[in-house]
Amino acid sequence: MLFNFFGTLNSILIVVSLIGIFSQVRTVWLRKRENRHGATEILSLNKFFVSFLAYYSFFVYGMSIEPFNHFIVWPRLIAALLVAVVLYEIWIDRRAMTSFSLFALAIILLVSGIIFGLVTDAYTDDGRKLMAAMIVIITIFLAQGYIHQIMLVLKLGSTGALDIKMSQLILLMDFSTVAFACVMGLEDGWPLLLLAVVSASTKIIILYLFRWVRKSKSAERRRLAAAQ
Repeated sequence: MLFNFFGTLNSILIVVSLIGIFSQVRTVWLRKRENRHGATEILSLNKFFVSFLAYYSFFVYGMSIEPFNHFIVWPRLIAALLVAVVLYEIWIDRRAMTSFSLFALAIILLVSGIIFGLVTDAYTDDGRKLMAAMIVIITIFLAQGYIHQIMLVLKLGSTGALDIKMSQLILLMDFSTVAFACVMGLEDGWPLLLLAVVSASTKIIILYLFRWVRKSKSAERRRLAAAQ
């Protein structure tokens, strides 16, 4: 009962978080339509690529749990696809080899993950352990990526093209993911719990920075210095 309740709640909030990610995509598209300089201004390529890896890793990890965990797999696949769109827009906006390489890698991972899911029933125990280790590594990268995004905002005193709705809705998803992971049990749920706690912590900081940018004289001085 609790597993189904929190699994359903988590899936609903993941769908809600997809609205947040799409809101970020829409913000970039609106800036492009308005011909604003830097449609992806302030957006950290580092942060969005590791966000993609986080969603992707749980898309794959969900296929390794017996039985197949639909609550984890399908919402994460859609989220990974939406973040891939953001990576594409960063590449188009900046035309840098690094942004192209990471976007191309994201597409390769998505295609290989989908193919793997279609042709393979489940991982062996060793494979699951490998996936869990990969999630720990990705969690470390995720923390590093969000710290990079936070430092950019602090340095420039601006949130640029960052969309506040995305952070708010993903934070809600993170809270429900923590509850779902606890109900799953630590044996299967600890990777989900670890990543959700790290993600929620960084989202709280980013949401505070939206207020800091609006209220702080220091942020205003940094914006003026960056504009000169």
